[in-house]
This record gives sequence, structure tokens and C-alpha cells, in this order.
Amino acid sequence: MVNRLLADGIVVLHFLFIAFVVLGGVVAPRWPRLAWVHLPAACWGATIELSGWICPLTPIENRFRQAAGEAGYAGSFIGHYLLPVLYPADTRDPVRPGGRVHRRQSGGVRTPRSSPSAGASGH
Repeated sequence: MVNRLLADGIVVLHFLFIAFVVLGGVVAPRWPRLAWVHLPAACWGATIELSGWICPLTPIENRFRQAAGEAGYAGSFIGHYLLPVLYPADTRDPVRPGGRVHRRQSGGVRTPRSSPSAGASGH
């Protein structure tokens, strides 16, 4: 029970850190001293994401989950928790992430932004 609560606490901490990295720049003009904390946090977040590294909180969470008798997960925190929310399985598309592609009865492909009569007038 304690290990599960610790793992869940790390998930909350992780979400809060990501929210601070993403949104901290918005509130920094209101509280300028916050920029001194946000800048290193944003650099850390960008480094982890762009380099493909795994945040140290992820293996710690997995250890607590396994100690609680639960399964851990492979990969990153963002890939495990955030991407399925941002891009649900039924909307994933290899060409346009998050986009839906509609098929015409004639077999042609039309995206939601294109009009059905595009190209039909010959112009």
C-alpha cells in the first residue's frame, strides 16, 4: 500500500513538473523571480525530451510499482501517460498525428479540411 502511494505521488509530482515546464513561462512575467526556477526546469525538460533520455523519476516510479506488486512500464513517462491522452488510438495516423482521414466511396482519400468538390471543377 505504501509503495503504491509513493508511486502515485511520483506520478503527481511528474505531472506538476511537466505542467510547470510547459506553462511556467506564461506566469513568469507576473512573478519575475519564478523565471530563475523555470529556466533550469525548462532546460532540463527540453534536454530529457529532445535527447531521448528517461527522466530519473520514471524508474523510481516503476520500482515502487513493482514493489507494490504492480507491473512497471517500458519507455518514458510522457509516452506512457500523456501521449495516449493527446493522441487516442482511434485518431492516430502515421501521416498526420492526431488526424483523421476520411475515405470516399470511390477509394480516394480526403482529409477533413479538404472540400468534397475540390478538383471536381477543373480549376
